Amino acid sequence: MKRVLTALVLIPLVLALVFLGPKWLVALATAVVAMLAAWEYMGMAERGGAKPPRIATLVAIASFFMANFEWPDEMAAILGILVLGLLIYCTFFKPVAQVMADASTAVFCLLYTGFTLMAVPMLREQSNGPSLVTFLLCAVWAGDIVALYVGKAFGRHKLAPSLSPNKTWEGSLGSIAGSLLATGALLGLAHLFSTQWDRVWLSFPEDISYWMGLAVLVNVAAQVGDLAESALKRSVDVKDSGNLLPGHGGVLDRIDALLLAAPALWYAQAIHLRF
Repeated sequence: MKRVLTALVLIPLVLALVFLGPKWLVALATAVVAMLAAWEYMGMAERGGAKPPRIATLVAIASFFMANFEWPDEMAAILGILVLGLLIYCTFFKPVAQVMADASTAVFCLLYTGFTLMAVPMLREQSNGPSLVTFLLCAVWAGDIVALYVGKAFGRHKLAPSLSPNKTWEGSLGSIAGSLLATGALLGLAHLFSTQWDRVWLSFPEDISYWMGLAVLVNVAAQVGDLAESALKRSVDVKDSGNLLPGHGGVLDRIDALLLAAPALWYAQAIHLRF
């Protein structure tokens, strides 16, 4: 029940932000989520022996979002400066024996929670940005929900038992089907809004095959993201990354799928627009 109630509160707020929020608020909200996930990640890393500079890493993530907001075309240069900045910080402010572990952890945290989630405000700023972000979220959410129920009902063959013993191939295939169904529903709603109500609240200008292909891509990336976080947690013997969200564990637990799905969609869109 905690899980359901948390979702009922968060999902409308997120969708309202996607469609109604100004650019700066979307970037700010995403940065806050990235920083909360980063805090949890660094807490897990400490259980593995690393002692990353928490404040410096959070400042780097916040700076990344702020700088990208002002100079979105300079993202690679900004990221490079921040990575080198974290290395320099660890070099001079950490014990020599800890520099390798601490710098590596801090840099990876910046990439894992900051760089990946940067895709969300960048997708939002495309011509059909709110629709893209809605597609991303619905594909991930629907895949996760269907996988849970299909896996429990029909799961027999383990997907990756060493990483996540409860995940099955049946649940994985159900997850893909869930993302495809959610995508079909979004396309149907977009058509209904435009033909019956003359409203362009949802916009998916490409062929249906394009969006169905993207749904599969996003779903697979989301499943890999989920397994990747499970591997990170198991490597330091942690069950949940935190307990901030009732019924869901930590923030990182809730967005692990999104950390790979969001950049996968952004790169796919960038390649499609380029060619």
